[in-house]
Parts: sequence; C-alpha cells; structure tokens
Amino acid sequence: MNLIILNNKATVVKSFNNNILLVREKGKEKILFQKGIGFGKKLGDIIEKGTLVEKIFIIEDKENQRNFNEILTRVDTKLIGIVEEVIAEITDELGETLNENIHIGLVDHLFYAIKRLEENEEIQNPFIVEIQTLYNREFEMASKLADKIREELKVDIPEGEKGFIALHIHSARNNGKLSNTIKYSFLSNSIIEHVEDRLNIEIDRKSLDYARFLTHIRFAIERIITDAPIKNDLIYVIKKKYRLSYEIAEETKKIICRALEISNISEDEIAYLAMHIERFRSSIIK
Repeated sequence: MNLIILNNKATVVKSFNNNILLVREKGKEKILFQKGIGFGKKLGDIIEKGTLVEKIFIIEDKENQRNFNEILTRVDTKLIGIVEEVIAEITDELGETLNENIHIGLVDHLFYAIKRLEENEEIQNPFIVEIQTLYNREFEMASKLADKIREELKVDIPEGEKGFIALHIHSARNNGKLSNTIKYSFLSNSIIEHVEDRLNIEIDRKSLDYARFLTHIRFAIERIITDAPIKNDLIYVIKKKYRLSYEIAEETKKIICRALEISNISEDEIAYLAMHIERFRSSIIK
C-alpha cells in the first residue's frame, strides 16, 4: 500500500472515528483516512506536516462543500465515519477515484433511509433484480456497507436498500451519473416486460436465463448510447429463421428510441436483439 505524505500541517475540524478525520489544510477541507489517526483528536488539534495517511479525499466543488457542511450539522458522526471508511475501502478495491458526490449523496441517502427503517417504513426498490445482475460488484460492496451499519448502528438494511447503495457506488464510478443509471435500468425492465407480454410468459427474475438476457440488453443499450455500432453479417438469416423474435426486436427498437429520444437503431443491432430474444425464447419455451 502506498501511503500519502501530508505536505502541510492541517487543523482538525471534526473527528468521525478513530480512522477518519475532517481537517483544514491551507483553506481546503480534506477527509483523511488512516488507522488510528482520529483517536483522541478534537477540534483545533494539529496534524503535523509529513504525517502518513492511506487516503485523502478533497471535496472541490463549492456546492458540494456547502452540502457536506450542512450534512455535518444533522447527520450522526458515527454514520459519516462508517460511510467514509467504506468509501476508502471501495477506492482501494477498485483502484479508482470515485466522484466526490458520493461523500454527500450516499451519506444523505442513508441518513433518510435509516430514519425510515427506524419508523418501520417499507423501502421498495423496483430495480433490485436488475441492479444485482448488472452491478454485481457494486452490490457486493453495498452489502459490506450494510454489514457495517448493522454491526455499528444496529440497523438492518434490506436488499432493496442495498440496491440503492449499489447505484450510488456505480454512479460514483461513472462521474456521478446516477439518474441515467436508473433510467437505463428502467428501460431494461420495460424491454423484458414487453418480451414477456409478447411471448405470454412470466420470467423467473432469479434464473440464469434472465441474468444472461438482461446483460445482453444492457450491452445493447450501452452500444446505442455510446454510438458504438456493431456489425452483424447474419441479418438476412435471422430475419428469415426467427420471424417472431425479429418482430419483437423491431417493437423493442421503438421502446428504446422513445426512452433515449433517438430516431433510429441500426438493423445490425436489431438483428442481435432478435437473436438474443430467440435464444431466450428457446430456453424458456421447451
């Protein structure tokens, strides 16, 4: 592990727990992560220049700074400390820099979620199966955070809520684009519901066939969004051999175009969708 050296002395603003400190260094607020660094620290204490830490998070955006300071006034210090420790672990595990919004959005989301859970309100997540399937790694990380919350705060986080946490993590890996993540999950679900209606079947959301089909749909959506066309030399064969599946793929095209506000999708992509619909249909209807 490569440790980071503080280039200047820093003043403690808040100690969240033994491992997480909020400090001010040369007018900038920074979150420091290092085992034991927060032990016994209080407002105004000095962290000396040359101190070694594992992680430094800086919230650069002015609005994010204001929002983070507002969160400090109403959210339990212990919860912030738990979340910041897990963010540090996630950045280590992924080897990625996460969007700074996660320091505000995830804490704020969990604050209200825990409040609702303590008031026995049920939390519904219509995208839970899609999230578990498409963002499995993020869901595993969300489960680790849920375990820490259960251990430290004695609050059980349900599966649906873990899904929302996973979306925050996925969003932070993708430059803060959470709304699009939800939008595309909803689109994937709409496509599958249409296929169910057309084939007059009900798909087992826990099955391997469903997971495989959902992944193919997601990749297709990603290609369309990023304008990364795919070549399909079997268009004629697919149209002739899999007439029903191609017809459903054409209908699916309209759903995608409407949702993404685009005018058209290439015939190559429609043929691939038809092929995946056919494979799925064959595996379900035997």
